[in-house]
Parts: sequence; structure tokens; C-alpha cells
Amino acid sequence: MSQHSNYIRRAIELARQSRDSGNHPFGALLVADSGIALEAQNTVVTEHSPIHHAELNLVQLAWQQLPSDVIHRSTLYTSTEPCPMCTGAIFWSGIRRVVFSLPATELATLAGDRFCGPCTALFERAEERTEVIGPVLAEEGRVVHLGFWRA
Repeated sequence: MSQHSNYIRRAIELARQSRDSGNHPFGALLVADSGIALEAQNTVVTEHSPIHHAELNLVQLAWQQLPSDVIHRSTLYTSTEPCPMCTGAIFWSGIRRVVFSLPATELATLAGDRFCGPCTALFERAEERTEVIGPVLAEEGRVVHLGFWRA
């Protein structure tokens, strides 16, 4: 799992920046052939939209800026396991590898069970396989959430 540590730490840093900007503490990045291709943060508060999760922002950027073959062979790294909405967007975008830090079950403990669940439960129902790796550095991923949520 150490091969994923630097990218997960960057996703956590993006989550920290998102929180510092007044948004929810989530960050994501897309790693393509030679390294980080795109980065995104949660912008739910600043964009006044409940769908501007970090992963959705990243998927939208990817479809605007990258060829589909690059998207399909990329890995999405995220500070927290994707929610059901983001899981769907990741699947439909064609990304077939996800690496996360904080598990959804731990987020549910911190934030209250708002609509959390393992993304693997949805990915497993799909016809095309999506590889899910995680948790990676979960304690580091947890720290950015401390004091933010009222469970």
C-alpha cells in the first residue's frame, strides 16, 4: 500500500484546503500515466450545490480535459471512501480503480450516518469491474474531519 501513500496524502491535503475554504473536508485526484493529471476539492458550500463533491468535480474536470482512454486507465485517489452518488459518477465516467483513505463507516461515526456505505457494495453490482483499494492511511484521513462534523 505504500505505493499509494503519496497520492493519498495529497488527497488529504486537498481535503484540508477544502475545509479551510469553508467547504466540507474532501479532496480527490486523478493519476494518469505519468502522475497527477487533475485535482479537485469539495465545493458544496462555495458553489451552493449539494452535488459538488470532490469526486464529482474531478470526474467533470476529467471529462472536460482528458481523452477517454486516459480516464479509463487512470486511478482516482480520494481522502474518504466515495458516497453512493460519487460511486455512480466514478463508474459511469469509466474510471476503474479507486483508492481511498477514510472508510465510509468511519465517516458515518464522525458525521452521523448521512447516507454512507461501502462503495464496494455498489461497484460489485456493476457488470464492469472497478478495483477498490483502501483504507490507506485511514488515521491521517480521519484527522482532517475531526471537529468538523456534529454527529
